[in-house]
Amino acid sequence: MAVAVLDTLPAEKSPARRALGRLLRRKGAVFGLVVVAIFVAVALAAPLIGPADPSATNWSLIRKPPSWEHPFGTDELGRDVLGRIIWGARASLLAGVVSVSISLALGMPLGLLAGYVGGWVDGLISRVVDGMLACPFLILAIALAAFLGPSLTNAMIAIGVSATPVFVRLTRAQVLNAKVEDYVEAARAVGNPHWRIVLRHILPNVLAPIMVQATLAIAAAIIAEASLSFLGLGQQPPEPSWGSMLDSARRFLSQAPWMAIWPGASIFLVVLAFNLLGDGLRDALDPRQH
Repeated sequence: MAVAVLDTLPAEKSPARRALGRLLRRKGAVFGLVVVAIFVAVALAAPLIGPADPSATNWSLIRKPPSWEHPFGTDELGRDVLGRIIWGARASLLAGVVSVSISLALGMPLGLLAGYVGGWVDGLISRVVDGMLACPFLILAIALAAFLGPSLTNAMIAIGVSATPVFVRLTRAQVLNAKVEDYVEAARAVGNPHWRIVLRHILPNVLAPIMVQATLAIAAAIIAEASLSFLGLGQQPPEPSWGSMLDSARRFLSQAPWMAIWPGASIFLVVLAFNLLGDGLRDALDPRQH
């Protein structure tokens, strides 16, 4: 009888399914997820839906307004703006993802080390991080990109290193809270080595806020890459990038405003989408949500 009653009870949802359900109930997060998915699909399918050569010029089509043949118009060299937006999505999204991956690869180990070991190790890492945070993020990225040289790869490295202190401090704070929990003390009491405690018991329980911060950091990295490309320190011409397209368009704002509208709108949409997705993830992964 007891078994029959238990069989009729609804199955308990896993934490991942509950978090996904909370995420999908937030319209802003769903909108952000859809927009991000569309931009990612466009970037991946650029060779299929975009022009074969987005840098091909046509002197008979210089600064032509939007038309059926060129829905977004053409630029100062007769290049199709829509095609360059499609190919530029690759550079901008790649810069965001790779830069944040560099920040995670550098910041998480340092944060884990500082938070778990403490003492002079924590003090040394924290002072270096404080020194980096004393310089504004974008200024530090510009300085590093100028030092490394103008290219998309160097811009991604500069953005990744500049964003690392945020992940170091966030990881350290989460580890300081987690390492005094009962499950960590129990793991230590039964003789688990330190590396196992950190990787098996602490790290999985501090990942949620780090992943939320990573989502928000991608949006900041996309803006930073566009800023560096605008200044000539990111993607180099004639390769398309939303930031470099804005740099070219600023000289023709009165004659051809569409040259600036479309890359600017693309940056706005993808950054807004990542921010909405990050806010939704923060709410969905909050254990206090019911």
